[in-house]
Amino acid sequence: MNAGEPGPIGPQVDRFPVASDRLREPSDLAEILGDWMSGAGPLYRKLAQALQRAVHDGSLEPGERLPSERALAKALVVSRATVVTAYDELRGLGIVDSRRGSGTRVVRQPGSSRPGADGRVPGGRATAIIQRLIDGPSSGARPLHGGGRGPEDGPADVISLRHAMEGAVPELGAELAALLAEDLPALMRDTGYHPNGLPALRQAVAVRLTAAGLPTASENVLVTTGVTQALALTAQMYLRRRSVVVVESPGWPGCFDVFRAAGARLVGVPIDDDGIRVDELARTFAEHRPDLLYVMPTVHNPTGTLMSEGRRRRVAEIAAGHGVPVLEDNAYDIGGASRPPPIAAFAPRGAEILSADSLAKSVWGGLRTGWVRAPAGTIERLARHKALADLGSPVLDQALAARLLPRLPEIAEARGAVLRRRLDHLTALLAEHLPEWRFQPPAGGSALWIELPGRDASAFAQVALRYGVEVVPGAATDPTGAHDGYLRLPYTFPADVLTEVAARLTAAWRSQRKSAF
Repeated sequence: MNAGEPGPIGPQVDRFPVASDRLREPSDLAEILGDWMSGAGPLYRKLAQALQRAVHDGSLEPGERLPSERALAKALVVSRATVVTAYDELRGLGIVDSRRGSGTRVVRQPGSSRPGADGRVPGGRATAIIQRLIDGPSSGARPLHGGGRGPEDGPADVISLRHAMEGAVPELGAELAALLAEDLPALMRDTGYHPNGLPALRQAVAVRLTAAGLPTASENVLVTTGVTQALALTAQMYLRRRSVVVVESPGWPGCFDVFRAAGARLVGVPIDDDGIRVDELARTFAEHRPDLLYVMPTVHNPTGTLMSEGRRRRVAEIAAGHGVPVLEDNAYDIGGASRPPPIAAFAPRGAEILSADSLAKSVWGGLRTGWVRAPAGTIERLARHKALADLGSPVLDQALAARLLPRLPEIAEARGAVLRRRLDHLTALLAEHLPEWRFQPPAGGSALWIELPGRDASAFAQVALRYGVEVVPGAATDPTGAHDGYLRLPYTFPADVLTEVAARLTAAWRSQRKSAF
């Protein structure tokens, strides 16, 4: 296996959790707690406060048994005394109760949220990632080496790398001004209701896809409020409780949780340098008879792999042979380079392939405009689900997107050039300070997929948090444990932030390595 290459795994990604399971696993609790170390005060008090918040917002339900002090200390990479003292504080407040033989359990609190009302997905892995979006971005990074707080009390600030996001491209402002000056009067005379999407945008998407090698007409396009809605609408149309979705493993937990929320069970297929392995895909189809295949061919998140043209053709053929619909998600690619046509371009007659994309990565995450391309009959069915959801995406956003789409090649090239410079800067820092870390240069996207030799990335993530960096460990992308030694490291940040990130991660790495001996 090459350095940084995801290794093969078995086909089962996860099993849908059993509702009667009342023991909270240490890794699940660590995911719920998220960025619990930031702020002032000793670790035990911040841990107690984070657990108290989890009880009051319904993340921890009455009767749930918390992990033992030793198990939670290991998962959070803190001393057992820290957890013991935190549990003592919670017992003093009447939030938990401990009994010999039954462990420490949550006690119902007045005013706490009702079970199931917190928006969490049973068995989901994206809790902390979504919570970081809700909480907002870090307020800025102060240098670690500037004489600030020590790691024993946790960081005074945190650089969150859970999301690879940037601000808007400058072209957006120019096109918005032109839209208001030139198009607004006509748009205001319109009814504003377009469940299938604004005609001008559907036509612009069709032109773009046709130029990319996938002949498309407007009737093949449905506009969505981002690719996340495209996934949700597809899940509504194809999935029922206990449906089976075949996915790439590893994969992005936020996408997987959309299918879990529909009650589906995920079955994973490993990837290699060309994308999803078609030998395992055919075997998995035959064994599990899935309801949907979900893949990210251009570019895969988190590995940065670009599925080859030959592999795309085989995926289309295998899916058509088994009668399995395919949802390809191409939203992670920034662009600016030649890419193979979408999988749908290789679809045999009768195949049902839905191709989703958006402007979030290439233009701005705040422009919540995406689309799905599929056979006209599929789009008609999907549009009914869209109409029930929101009667159509905002018209002004769509009109702006329609103006931006023809400029997307130049926009993507400019943004890609910036990302390549930042990637070069980060890889140089890693080569100098963390030469043991292994990775392959990504074909695109916005993050490195790094293998930590001989380390549990979830444990290292807790140490990194103590030094002020929040990362996504491989366990969040693959619950089987096959990628527990990996972490995702975005490079979308300016050079000074990446330099600070590297300094903090280096300090965390040395600290963990020293404590291991």
